[in-house]
Amino acid sequence: MALMIEIGHDGWMTEAELRAALHKYDPALDIRTRAEPGDLADVTMLAVSRLAPDLPAMLPNLTLVQKLGAGVETIVAHPALADDVRVTRLKSDAPAREIAEWVLGYILREQRQMRQYEAAQQAARWDPVAPRETPETRVGVLGLGFIGGRTARLLRDLGFQTHGWSRSPKEIDGITCHHESKGLSTLLGQCDHVAAILPSTPETRGMMDALRLAGMKPGATLLNAGRGDLIDEPALLTALDAGRPGHAVLDVTSVEPLPGDSPLWSHPGVTITPHVSGWHLGEALADVTANYHRLRQGEPLLHEVDRQLGY
Repeated sequence: MALMIEIGHDGWMTEAELRAALHKYDPALDIRTRAEPGDLADVTMLAVSRLAPDLPAMLPNLTLVQKLGAGVETIVAHPALADDVRVTRLKSDAPAREIAEWVLGYILREQRQMRQYEAAQQAARWDPVAPRETPETRVGVLGLGFIGGRTARLLRDLGFQTHGWSRSPKEIDGITCHHESKGLSTLLGQCDHVAAILPSTPETRGMMDALRLAGMKPGATLLNAGRGDLIDEPALLTALDAGRPGHAVLDVTSVEPLPGDSPLWSHPGVTITPHVSGWHLGEALADVTANYHRLRQGEPLLHEVDRQLGY
């Protein structure tokens, strides 16, 4: 039994770094790469950030795909992945904390008028503007799972009027929770900042369409640290021109890397970050080695995904 690793894209850790990190938890782990594949029939587990189109067919005894992160939509829908191959993901505190910090950082950027001061400095203009008061500000979090829940609690603890939305009812102390379509409309219409931390599922793809965007509070900030296909991007550009929302901060886009000719780059109402809101995996890599041994011993896997639901 062997574990193959493949990052599948640039701009993150290398496979050599990943191998070294995994060997800290289990120095005896048999880790393969494309460059050093050995006998591919030995590989029963694959750990990837992005699953390449050709890789599943190369591994005749593949039993488990471990996602090195949370989002698994491209893996569960992978056309070459056999139906009986199991999928697991990571639930790591490190990227959850970092995503919550990313959301907070860009909310504070709006609260403290930082975009205006950056523009004023370029024009050598001394132009004081009153900051927004935190207790008078409503923030909303779309998605109240592991990461979204942590984000909502951070905002709550800093004194924001915090709202959250999920598909099914939830209760979190100090957070006004909404659910279903009516609840989403209520949250969008009330909140000054809305952070989306949702997986990509048939229900969420395109959820923020022209109608939903038009229902946002005028001048609100829309932040997306979940999946890029949540937002209808052409509709977003039109909505920004109408001031609903007033600004969008996108860490994820429908195509990544974002093409150089995308109008999102140059629109004054858009801030782009290159899918960096949650970077480090921290101690969650221990779960990769744990799942390797659990698979070998026939034990329940950590954070297994329901392939039908997509999460």
